Amino acid sequence: MPLLVLLLAALVGTLAGLVCGLFESGVHWLAEQRIALLADRPWWQLGLLGFGFSALLGFVGYFLTHTFAPEAGGSGIPEIEGAMDDLRPVRWWRVLPVKFFGGICTLSSGMVLGREGPSVQIGGNLGKMVADIFRLPKEHGHALLAAGAAGGLAAAFNAPLAGILFVMEEMRPQFRYSFLAIKAVGISAIMATLMLQNMKGQGAVITLPHYDAPALKALWLFLFMGATFGVLGFVFNKLVLACQDGYLALHQNKRHRFVAIGMLVAGTFGVLSLFAPSVTGGGTELIPHLMGDEYAMATLFLIFSVRLVATLICFCSGAPGGVFAPTLALGTLFGVVFGHLFHAAFPELGIEPGAFAIAGMGALFAATVRAPITGIVLVTEMTDNYQLILPMMITTVGATLVAQWLGGRPIYSQILERTLRLAARQKRGEGSATAS
Repeated sequence: MPLLVLLLAALVGTLAGLVCGLFESGVHWLAEQRIALLADRPWWQLGLLGFGFSALLGFVGYFLTHTFAPEAGGSGIPEIEGAMDDLRPVRWWRVLPVKFFGGICTLSSGMVLGREGPSVQIGGNLGKMVADIFRLPKEHGHALLAAGAAGGLAAAFNAPLAGILFVMEEMRPQFRYSFLAIKAVGISAIMATLMLQNMKGQGAVITLPHYDAPALKALWLFLFMGATFGVLGFVFNKLVLACQDGYLALHQNKRHRFVAIGMLVAGTFGVLSLFAPSVTGGGTELIPHLMGDEYAMATLFLIFSVRLVATLICFCSGAPGGVFAPTLALGTLFGVVFGHLFHAAFPELGIEPGAFAIAGMGALFAATVRAPITGIVLVTEMTDNYQLILPMMITTVGATLVAQWLGGRPIYSQILERTLRLAARQKRGEGSATAS
């Protein structure tokens, strides 16, 4: 049986790499088609058609989610955590098609969403699917569920080690540690990465310059920046939960309201993507442009502020899409602003703003998700900047400690608890209605 589990983990990783690679290709292809259809049109047609096309894509994504698989809304990572803790069911037969096609529609509409959350949920559901097909016992099914989640994240960012660490660090309360499960997670992440690289190539996800390690006397600046990121991460998590409650108060879980609000959001960001592309999309493509001198510092702070609000609006709406990549973009923006400030204040240190941007990329992730090691490794694998590991460690540890000191908790755990409360409340309401 252990050998069978490991072979099936390899199968799950291969499937996760294939499906997540197709998911990424689908998002890019549909987004390019949307832009191509709107090319060379007058500005007034551009606005109307841009809104209409993206609103239509939003309709498909929100309608599929609310009608067929509500658990496919949002990033999906809390659902996987709940399933690993036996708190949420995994209905892979309905989640996989809804997450795949609904996610392609919402992500390609121009909304500020990432594909990594959907990739983790898709991978986890593929693991559960394989476990059900082969009728594995519960313990081994749990290992394949975790293996699929690791493969999904590895495929999303071409980062196999980060995929392994994400399951073992961020999902540590739910992950049932055993040597077999750890090997299954590792094999799945490797196979998913191999499949993705076979489809997309071996290059880093984000092409950035290689920055030199900063001077030792400049490292305290990274600690200071990390503390600021800890405050930002704490506030961001609070805003996410408040915004989700605000959306629920608006649509009251009624399908026509849920879909109508989603179409309005998708249409609005579809128009913004044509006139102000820097404040729309997941943000991965934006990151390389932030490292040069394309933007003034005031413009960078404006983009950060707008993208912060946009991330809350899009992610909290219930669309099938993640907050992982938008958070990395926000961290990069905030970090490069700090880098420019430090460069102006301490010119004798020879500070490169790009180094602070890369450190900030992992710091906000660590402060919100509370997985500092995963954040360090993920950013290192994504950017190929191994020489910045020490300043990244200082920044992420500082961010994590301050967020914890403020009483913050991991965002995915808080979303899961909120989902469970709402499900229990709905169940009590249905029970009361049946009794009456």
